[in-house]
Amino acid sequence: MQTQLDIIYSAEVAEALGNKAPIVALESTIITHGMPWPGNFEMATGVEQLIRDHGATPATIAVLDGKLHVGLERDAIEQLAKTPDAMKLSRADFAFAIAQGKTGATTVAATMMAAHQAGISVFATGGIGGVHRGASDSFDISADLQELSRTPVIVVAAGAKAILDVPKTLEVLETNGVPVVTLGQDEFPAFWSSKSDHTSPLRVDNVEDIAKFEKARRQFQDHGGMLVGNPVPQEAEIPQDAMNGFIEQALSDADDQNIKGKDVTPFLLARIFELTNGKSLETNIALVRNNAKIAAQIACAL
Repeated sequence: MQTQLDIIYSAEVAEALGNKAPIVALESTIITHGMPWPGNFEMATGVEQLIRDHGATPATIAVLDGKLHVGLERDAIEQLAKTPDAMKLSRADFAFAIAQGKTGATTVAATMMAAHQAGISVFATGGIGGVHRGASDSFDISADLQELSRTPVIVVAAGAKAILDVPKTLEVLETNGVPVVTLGQDEFPAFWSSKSDHTSPLRVDNVEDIAKFEKARRQFQDHGGMLVGNPVPQEAEIPQDAMNGFIEQALSDADDQNIKGKDVTPFLLARIFELTNGKSLETNIALVRNNAKIAAQIACAL
């Protein structure tokens, strides 16, 4: 027998749902695993305000002491930002954290699950997970890709994280029937860089066309999600040629230090931060803010 999932809504999100107003979901791993206190708190609250400024309601999603929260009050964001040992939740362990009374931050996959359960159809993140380099040996492929194939939520991202195998990531998305639409250019964006040298499967030039596309997709059952590639603003990007050099150096360092499994991505991001003298984090914040703005505009257009 299926039971009703108990969701705690912030007052702001509850009001928006009641009024059928536009809402944008936000993940929480960027708070717990993306940057240290107090920068993580300032980033999270700043992104929320940016969404409000563009006419939508922000809904940051997390599990706190076993309770699923869709929308966090300011003090709850602060609590999460100061939690050093929060779980990083994807589809496999999302329900485990709820059942065991744990505190955890949601990845792209878990945020999509919760957003859909709450009736929220647009989600802003930094970059999605994907096929890791060397996946032919490790079989390391993010659950984000499968979630996009099954859960009908629009995900606005600055592409897949550039430390991944971007061509294989695009191939898996195509195999799973996920529409990948890049906003305003023919090339799929590469997270810290606006372009990746890989052609986007689809292109649109405004958020209204994304909304029209989504409305057409909703005429089919089980239509799954959509990935909107939103390039980082050029004034904030790290050029692709330079970025590729930093990534290759970080990958070499990881190999030299025998970094494996779940430790690889945190190591690479930290090493790239060092190699770019902090520029990678500045770019990350800029692209998250840009994605939040576009997601709010899409939510309003829908």
